[in-house]
Amino acid sequence: MPSNSTLAPASCAARVILTRLVRVSSNGKPRSASLPPSSITTKLGLCCASKGVNLAKPPEVVSPLMLALTTVAGIFSSFSFFSSNATQPLPRWSPYSALKESPTTKMRVGVLATVAAVAVDFNPTRVAAIAAAIQSRRVMLLGVFREFMTDCIISVEHVFKSVTDSTGTLDILRDINFSLMPQETVAIVGASGSGKSTLLSIIAGLDTPSKGTVRLAGQDMFAIDEDARAALRAEKVGFVFQSFQLLGNLTALENVMLPLELASRRDARQAATEMLARVGLSQRLGHYPKVLSGGEQQRVALARAFVVQPDLLLADEPTGSLDFATGEKVMELMFDLNRELGTTLALVTHDRAIASRCQRSITIEAGCLV
Repeated sequence: MPSNSTLAPASCAARVILTRLVRVSSNGKPRSASLPPSSITTKLGLCCASKGVNLAKPPEVVSPLMLALTTVAGIFSSFSFFSSNATQPLPRWSPYSALKESPTTKMRVGVLATVAAVAVDFNPTRVAAIAAAIQSRRVMLLGVFREFMTDCIISVEHVFKSVTDSTGTLDILRDINFSLMPQETVAIVGASGSGKSTLLSIIAGLDTPSKGTVRLAGQDMFAIDEDARAALRAEKVGFVFQSFQLLGNLTALENVMLPLELASRRDARQAATEMLARVGLSQRLGHYPKVLSGGEQQRVALARAFVVQPDLLLADEPTGSLDFATGEKVMELMFDLNRELGTTLALVTHDRAIASRCQRSITIEAGCLV
């Protein structure tokens, strides 16, 4: 317990409190019990000096039973600052606080209070500690942001696309901004001519935006040259097109082997054979595209896209050239392969039923996200 010199005697406590309440009502407001009554009060920017006998430094221990006054500053002014200098033992922006709390006193210290205390004391060590803490928090937040950006397989950042001809400028995409996480399935939906296929081409790095950029696995696709972009695309991206895009002079097996051979895979033939078997074409390895049905050609295209085990699969209206029943089988196969290989899927479609099978949908209308 604090010594008797710091406690108001219980016998006269009521009278002392009443007297000081009258004084507070005219000069200021009560403040926390951790500050002594010897401090001045400031009201509306004006300083009211305390008695000369109270200019001494307060006792080290203050009881919560003691009534104290608060400094209420209106607008900080040079007048109030110099008035405080005239009535305090040392130049300070706030009255002295107790050096030690009473065992029953509780204090709450916020960030602003801590900064203010450091500013008042002008302690270089404490200032350096606060600065280091702020810098550490800043570095941590930047690290979290960079980790998020690295985790994104695709980050589309404020992409615009416009084309200009003799008739003027046509805006195809306007401020497209979204990201895809690993193993996420996303449908990009919208009416014909809304800019879906153009957006998919920009994501793949096959087309360039007028403004903005796309990051693939953290790499800015348009900060590197075309050769580096093609190498990155070959390593991480698979494609499924509406029109299949098979090479007519290559067999089904050779079409699927092609991306593996470009990647110098020694097991290209074995991997391609296994993938064609997975899509149900083990009996069609030596057939050319012209003798394959539309559904079979699209399954070859699926095998070619998945055989490299890409991080990202881009599919542009994969069932657009197929009848309903064949399209359903192809989509079922695509989603099965996507789950097995853990690929991120970005699917362009105008079919809401297909879009509903994805984890989320991105809708584009007149070149804008809605």
